[in-house]
Amino acid sequence: MKPQLTYIELKSGYSDNGPAWIGIVEFSKTGQTIYFDDKALKRLKIPSSNANHYNIETGDEYWVSGVKKNGLDRHWAGHGKIMIDKNAIDKYLDHVSQQELDLTKFEIVEFKKIDKERINKIENSILTGEQYSDNVREYWDKNSKKFES
Repeated sequence: MKPQLTYIELKSGYSDNGPAWIGIVEFSKTGQTIYFDDKALKRLKIPSSNANHYNIETGDEYWVSGVKKNGLDRHWAGHGKIMIDKNAIDKYLDHVSQQELDLTKFEIVEFKKIDKERINKIENSILTGEQYSDNVREYWDKNSKKFES
């Protein structure tokens, strides 16, 4: 997939008011993982109403979506400035048909380069049965409330 202008919001620990970013992200060959700011976010197999990706290193959950043409990416619940990668500003302004960036809504940042070698090692590591059990147990403990009826 081609690099794409994307909206990303951290949900773990924040609900709808976590840090948010807009930038141009890269995708894995399968399109299941996005890379931004030296992070790898993998698509959740069962997305929730709050998150559709998770950080493969930390387990933190994120909402990832396309950027809205009306510029209201955080309008319904979230608040706070959106960090926008300085390399994506022109593409963003073109996308929302604006001439300049509203600095009351945005903070200009520079995304870190992705260390794909580090990410590939993480994604391709084979967990032992004990490590797998510990990871599943930790994930279940962290997320069990989502599965209760």
